[in-house]
Amino acid sequence: MRTEVVRIKETIASVTAEEAFIPIARQEIGRQREFLEEYVRGRPAFLHSLEPLAVEEDAPEIIRRMAEAAARAHVGPMAAVAGAISEFALRAMIRAGCEHGIVANGGDIAMSIVKPVIVGIFTGPARIRDLGLKFKPESGTIGICTSSGTVGHSLSFGCADAAVAISRDVCLADAAATALGNAAKAKEPGLLEQALNDAWVSGIEGMLVIMDDLMAMKGHIPEIVRTRMDPALI
Repeated sequence: MRTEVVRIKETIASVTAEEAFIPIARQEIGRQREFLEEYVRGRPAFLHSLEPLAVEEDAPEIIRRMAEAAARAHVGPMAAVAGAISEFALRAMIRAGCEHGIVANGGDIAMSIVKPVIVGIFTGPARIRDLGLKFKPESGTIGICTSSGTVGHSLSFGCADAAVAISRDVCLADAAATALGNAAKAKEPGLLEQALNDAWVSGIEGMLVIMDDLMAMKGHIPEIVRTRMDPALI
């Protein structure tokens, strides 16, 4: 098992798998980026919209998946881009025979695992920190995506230190994490609970939001464990 960082333009993804599958992930990331770049070249609204957009029936699959996830989560389609790239790269590895693979594109992770994996939650300046979610082996793909109003460069209209969504649909997890981050605007327990309810959509398995010293959860959340978070690994 090996972990390698794949850098293609704005995409910086960490791929963990048997060495033979990493070039497959790299190739698929490049291929899907080409589809995206070609599509938005003539449709700048897709790149900049903060609201759902309809797309053509013959649009590339990644475009249709992003648009569908965005519509369900009530966000712009680019809110699902990192999760989409992670999912498509993982799918390519699985088609090639990969049984244990993880693609982490920033805070948006797609994985299919045959042994336990702890996914750390980076919370930046929050007093709640060094937490992870322990995932047990199970069949199929799982997406764990994170948005933040205090960490990273992604646009957020809220002030959550970490807004996490879990789903079998990685595109949906990414879009829903953005929606949760947008909804988390004030450090009050009742308002964080409301943010979870507002961002919840069918297809999400669990959500978690952290704001400084407060944490709220909804749905099924894996075991929460202590784990040291090294920002250099993100």
